[in-house]
Amino acid sequence: MPLVLDEAHWRERGRLHRDRIEPWVAPRRARKLAGQSHPVDDFLFDYYPYSVAKLAAWHPGHGVTLLGDVDEFLERDDYERSDGGATVRPLSDRLLPRLRMTVRLLRSTTTRAPHLGCFGLHEWAMVHRADEARHAGYPLRLPASEIETVIDDVGLRCTHIDAYRFFTPSAIPLNAHEPTRADQHEWEQPGCVHANMDLYKYAMWFTPQVPSELIADCFELARVARDLDMRAAPYDLSSLGYVPVRVETNEGRRQYADEQRGIFAIAERLRARLLSSIETLENKG
Repeated sequence: MPLVLDEAHWRERGRLHRDRIEPWVAPRRARKLAGQSHPVDDFLFDYYPYSVAKLAAWHPGHGVTLLGDVDEFLERDDYERSDGGATVRPLSDRLLPRLRMTVRLLRSTTTRAPHLGCFGLHEWAMVHRADEARHAGYPLRLPASEIETVIDDVGLRCTHIDAYRFFTPSAIPLNAHEPTRADQHEWEQPGCVHANMDLYKYAMWFTPQVPSELIADCFELARVARDLDMRAAPYDLSSLGYVPVRVETNEGRRQYADEQRGIFAIAERLRARLLSSIETLENKG
């Protein structure tokens, strides 16, 4: 049965969403005005090309009718009038291939057990024998020779194409796997920090059909995952207040796996919610 929200209800949900988002996006706005950047937080806005405004905008998701003064929604191309109110339009046909790909990827990911043995060394592989680090404004915690030694001793086991594709040429043949875009659905596994961070990307692909509360949940998890990602990296981010997870040690690798396991537990629930939200979109009309 379609959900109907009166004006007081949907306005309150919109306010709660914007209040939740504001502490995350206010520093981004301030940095942009000052011409500054942040190697951890800005990744979520630069690598995932979604503006602060798009993240902050509230949408109820598909199948919900908003009642009352809904002109602000009807002025948007992705809403239409319905039952005396406004509702999100059906998904555009041009997005159906992307939808099918995403459903396939998320479904296949849920069938696999989490693997927690990569220890975040993808960031190390991105500076392996490199002439210049990706975050050149911050020094490395270890000399280049020690970075090579850690990679040689621990090994590279990255399954995520969008981390693997940034490996340096010397690191690529050291990885135990060769993921590609074409076979991403065969490699993606639910313990991967980047795969779980990407839930935010997939949720945003289908906004406004996906409710904004779910998008905010995915963004919040992406923040946690990115934080671990960079604390385990070989960069010295102490000037920004980050305490490293020293994955070059046994204790550090145990800590990384513990935090990775916690991210997986949250992502497992979010992945199921996202699948439930999008897998029926193909037949909406």
